[in-house]
Amino acid sequence: MNRAILPGTFDPFTNGHLDILQRAIGMFDVITIAVAPSKKQTVFTLEERIGLIKGAVKDVKRVEVASFEGLLMDYVRRTGARAVIRGLRAISDFEYEFQMALMNRRLDPEVETVFLMPSLEYTFLSSSIIKEVAYYGGCVTGLVPANVEQALKEKYKITGCK
Repeated sequence: MNRAILPGTFDPFTNGHLDILQRAIGMFDVITIAVAPSKKQTVFTLEERIGLIKGAVKDVKRVEVASFEGLLMDYVRRTGARAVIRGLRAISDFEYEFQMALMNRRLDPEVETVFLMPSLEYTFLSSSIIKEVAYYGGCVTGLVPANVEQALKEKYKITGCK
């Protein structure tokens, strides 16, 4: 089975993440969205993030959602995956992702990193931006899946879009 891992903290899962997933699904038999705990404080707990992602991808076939701790490459080996999928929005992403891909290759030369660019409409989008906009009561409609938007509204007590 040709399996890939789409790793991240996904705090929260955005339409940019969903776009990358949809681009990758045709390339692999199964994609596991691997949710990592974060060293930084998150808006959503690990369990909440997993639940939100499961809700957002419930209609996407051949996708699994799981959590992992420790080195990504250890998790990749345990699952038998052959590739790690990473999204690149801008040049600033590339430098960090390139370094991570090279380290991952050193840890396991048999696993490839596949870089995918999101659709143009999501190139500016990040979880950090979404959190900041939502925190101040801004509208995130169309930038996150509907279930994530609802969770952000509940978390930040947002009643409507500004």
